Amino acid sequence: MRILHTADWHFGRTLEGRSRLEEQAAFVDELVHIVEDQQIDLILLAGDIYDSVNPPAAAEQLFFDAMARLSANGGRPIAVIAGNHDQPERLAASSPLVARAGISIVGLPTSDVMRFDIARTGERAVVAGLPYPSEARLAELLTDADADESGIRSAYSARVGRLLRQQAQHFAPDTINVAMSHIYVLGGVESDSERPIQVGGAYTVDTAALNIGAQYTALGHLHRPQRVKGEGMIRYSGSPLAYSFSEAGQAKSVTVFDIAPGQIVQPEEIFLTSGRPVVRWQAQGGVEEVFRWLEEGRDPQAWIDLEIRMTEAMTMEQIQILRKAHDGIVHIRPIYPEMEQADVLMTNKSEMPIDELFRRFYQRQTGGAEPDASLVRLFMELLEGTESDAAQPVANGGESA
Repeated sequence: MRILHTADWHFGRTLEGRSRLEEQAAFVDELVHIVEDQQIDLILLAGDIYDSVNPPAAAEQLFFDAMARLSANGGRPIAVIAGNHDQPERLAASSPLVARAGISIVGLPTSDVMRFDIARTGERAVVAGLPYPSEARLAELLTDADADESGIRSAYSARVGRLLRQQAQHFAPDTINVAMSHIYVLGGVESDSERPIQVGGAYTVDTAALNIGAQYTALGHLHRPQRVKGEGMIRYSGSPLAYSFSEAGQAKSVTVFDIAPGQIVQPEEIFLTSGRPVVRWQAQGGVEEVFRWLEEGRDPQAWIDLEIRMTEAMTMEQIQILRKAHDGIVHIRPIYPEMEQADVLMTNKSEMPIDELFRRFYQRQTGGAEPDASLVRLFMELLEGTESDAAQPVANGGESA
């Protein structure tokens, strides 16, 4: 049979307040085309369908529309598990309805497996699906309060391994045996857009926990498509869209592979073209260079993180002109010579003068504008007034608690 692996859709996510719903809908259109063109028999969706436990209605509608189209009204089965961003009970609430269309949704960790019979090939797939296994969702405390990070990681990996081995008991020589989970596996390369599912490295799973005899292990959580070193084929499909500027330059894809009982899997990446790219511009020649890039039509559809080297203060008018010239400019960060010198001389912000800290804060909040001298003076006066009030002795004895 032919299987497609995808994950980390994050429907409902924004980029600094800018909606990505139109791009996510375009991804669904492209995915439907890929599934039909590649003659996919089974789809694995490895968690983080939504970006929050309470997604907007438009995001839920897009997910249900995607399920209906991808399943071909019951002709193509889909296996779905909850990620750390999903509310497991809410995600699985529709299971009684969607099961009729061959869609299996698992919200919480369980010892049960998902089974799919593929009419085209006459084969059966057994999927050991482990949704995001937090301590809360496992309903158990894995370690005592005195355990260090290494101890927590060891206990967590062992628990994940036990859950998967329980499910792997249902694997058979004449079935297609696949595992799927939403976890952070040791050795995976992260991006800024993945909100942590572990404290430090405590909730990192050792690859040894995944040695359960699966022919392919489909993972979700990390947004960069990648294979993880370990026994068998262990792979993150990555997210379909770039959700942070740390993902600039990454090619997004879904993973497709042919598989038969006992067969070694050779996955193939199908690269995606939907979604606006995220790029970083570094304008060494100041605002004039940026205007030249805009006139040349550089990155017309991209989301842009813009850094401009400036010798004079950037005005609000310049910022507004840039934003009107390209609706994808998300960040504007002017870099002044004195700022670079200050960064070298003052690596510790506690050593920086208060007025300079205020100037930098104002620039970040406004997208690079320089505060007026009068505004800085007003801030300093207010600060001095607050400090003076705090220094006044307390009435009735003159001592504070």
